[in-house]
Amino acid sequence: MNHSRILILMSDTGGGHRASAQALQAAFAARYPDRFQVEIVDLWTDYTPWPINQMPRLYSPIIARVLWFWKLLWAVFENERAFSAALRLVYLISRNELRRVLQAHRPHLIISVHPFMQHIFLRLLEHEGAAIPFVTVVTDLASFHHGWFHARVERCFVASEVAAAAARRYGLQARQVRLLGLPVRPDFAGTLPDKEPTRARLGLADTAFTVLLLGGGEGMGPVAATAHAVAQRLAAMEADCQLVVICGRNERLRKALQRSDWPIPVQICGFVDNMQEWMAASDCVITKAGPGTIAEALICGLPILLSGFIPGQEEGSVSFVVENGVGAYCDSPDDIAATINDWAGGSQLVQMSAHARELARPRAAYDIVDEIVALLDGEAADTRDS
Repeated sequence: MNHSRILILMSDTGGGHRASAQALQAAFAARYPDRFQVEIVDLWTDYTPWPINQMPRLYSPIIARVLWFWKLLWAVFENERAFSAALRLVYLISRNELRRVLQAHRPHLIISVHPFMQHIFLRLLEHEGAAIPFVTVVTDLASFHHGWFHARVERCFVASEVAAAAARRYGLQARQVRLLGLPVRPDFAGTLPDKEPTRARLGLADTAFTVLLLGGGEGMGPVAATAHAVAQRLAAMEADCQLVVICGRNERLRKALQRSDWPIPVQICGFVDNMQEWMAASDCVITKAGPGTIAEALICGLPILLSGFIPGQEEGSVSFVVENGVGAYCDSPDDIAATINDWAGGSQLVQMSAHARELARPRAAYDIVDEIVALLDGEAADTRDS
């Protein structure tokens, strides 16, 4: 059987771009088995020369250790002239390598899930005379680098009204912009597990107020200080409470927390592949402002306490959470602990949870894929009729 070939372009600058790409890949497989061959390519790492191909692996160390430098880079490339000049240089240096993408994958349609993909690749398609449909899936909620938006894409899929307005502001027509949500892992698209049996399966107390603290894939930020502050504050309530800390791939953090003495029941985990269960078992979540995590928490109806954000791309996520009434923002462990204490003893959790479910779009990946397939089918029909 001949498969239609879909190419998804991303770069591993943070985990969200790959997660969205994988969600779309899984949605194609689930909705249209045996019809599409979907491949994910890290364009920077796999198809650009040194030193450009080193940039993705530098992202996490820069964010973790020299955040001021990231702020500077973001400010520079927010300037459209500087951004365009940089991409022109990258294109000139990388054009021969980029041609290999088309030769290796021969796609019938291309999807970008990264703000630095469309401008370079659409220029390549134009120079090569390749009439391949190109769509963008914006994986940010409320802060947008202008690189996300290119007037020549067939469709631009966005996750919020703010994103739709930004797309139109940068020259896209209303027919090009589709508000369908942020693609998340397939586990979040179906029926979520019930809280009580999930807690039992995970070794948690059935009725305790349960706080989930996430450190992201790399376990970055003041996770340990936050965990200790929250545990101490909840212990002072003399109520039934428990804390789950997920440290990601940070083994040093996980081992240090496991050696600690805790005044309440605390479960420490490393990297997990069942996040939907941990979220379903919890009453609220503490996390940095990653759009994918926020989208998953909304699906689970979890009130969200944001503990930090990456300057530039995540700043708007804070406003999104606070202004929609689904959570709060605090950037110090003591303030985070005080807020969690208020939530544990108050009634606002129910209202925040209801607002979260109203905003949730659990089937976003499937809806996006359905529209892409309709676009492809329309292109095929146009070809047959011409």
